[in-house]
Amino acid sequence: MTVIEEFLKKDLINENASAVLLALWYDGNGDWEKAHDQVDQLAGKDAARIHAYLHRKEGDQWNAEYWYRRSGVAVYQGTLEEEWRDLLNNYLRK
Repeated sequence: MTVIEEFLKKDLINENASAVLLALWYDGNGDWEKAHDQVDQLAGKDAARIHAYLHRKEGDQWNAEYWYRRSGVAVYQGTLEEEWRDLLNNYLRK
């Protein structure tokens, strides 16, 4: 089983996971709305970074670019799948 498969099978709700990891978990399990709810009202660059990805996935490029600027990183140039995987790898290490 890959790291991604293991992550998506976990019960992060009961593991007291961070909002950032929960957002990635919900999104990875097909629930964009709940993913967005996790970071929608949070301050900080990590939440802004996930928020940027989610709006890019939604197709709202203007809003995504706003959140990329808030997070302090350039707009991601790869695929959505690559971005999600990169985000997951980054936040699993924190």
